[in-house]
Amino acid sequence: MDQLRFKIWVENNDQVFLGNGRVRLLEAIDRQGSITAAAKEMGMSYKKAWAQVNGMNSLASEPLVERFTGGKGGGGTQLTSTGKQWVKRFNQLKKKVDHFVQEESQQSLKVR
Repeated sequence: MDQLRFKIWVENNDQVFLGNGRVRLLEAIDRQGSITAAAKEMGMSYKKAWAQVNGMNSLASEPLVERFTGGKGGGGTQLTSTGKQWVKRFNQLKKKVDHFVQEESQQSLKVR
């Protein structure tokens, strides 16, 4: 049997709040400092990236991403401390689930 794969997501009010793709988008925004650059890095349209960011911000108790305008270097986008905490928590949860799935797959291989 090949390695088992899984997907996890976090919902709020029956709507997807976070999942693998959204967390990757948040991580790209954190690296790039721009939704446009993050969307380009991920191969998605700006419109789709902005819709996901807007959706996450509206479902969260505090915004995960904030935009700022103007200044010497122009505007940009950054993760808030809440956004960084959610990325960290999601990645920790994913690691725990991955460990569980791998243990279970090893157990099922022993049974056969």
